[in-house]
Amino acid sequence: MAKKSGGRLVSSAGLVNYYDSEDRRAVHISPVAVVVAAGVIGGAVYLLNMLL
Repeated sequence: MAKKSGGRLVSSAGLVNYYDSEDRRAVHISPVAVVVAAGVIGGAVYLLNMLL
């Protein structure tokens, strides 16, 4: 049986791990900030739906 080169990438079905390459210049957002922002946006949409 022939040995596959890069077997991990072939067997991953197109899924790539991006966490291996961390860049110090990248913007980092905490999970708490994402949850708070989603709550604020959701609340604003709810209030706008109630008013209009």
